[in-house]
Amino acid sequence: MELLDIGVLAEKSGVSSSALRYYEEIGLIESFSRHGLRRQYAPEVLQQLALISLGKIAGFPLSEMKGMFGKDGSADLPRQALHQRADQLDLQVRQLTTLSKALRHVAECPAETHTECPKFRRLMQAALHARK
Repeated sequence: MELLDIGVLAEKSGVSSSALRYYEEIGLIESFSRHGLRRQYAPEVLQQLALISLGKIAGFPLSEMKGMFGKDGSADLPRQALHQRADQLDLQVRQLTTLSKALRHVAECPAETHTECPKFRRLMQAALHARK
């Protein structure tokens, strides 16, 4: 098996060496050995890093991602958590779409001032309630 030096892994994955060391420290990835002071990783770690990147994009915290790997480092994805996160993303998309439409309306509103626009006033009220 050809091992990847930490610098090579960082270059191939786009993940910094310091992030790789941190991921190892918290148990997300594991180095195979050392060559001098440099950590060496199995090529399969690239797949783990891709899964970590995807999880970060989806909004999963690193602490939850630790449970997404089996003992051998292979993906062991919790389907229920994936469904829940997808539902959260769907809700967020709907909310952002509504906000985008409201902002476009306000930008093009013929009212003399924004505060005279009923839709803008509703948007401000919704913003107040959303912060709670």
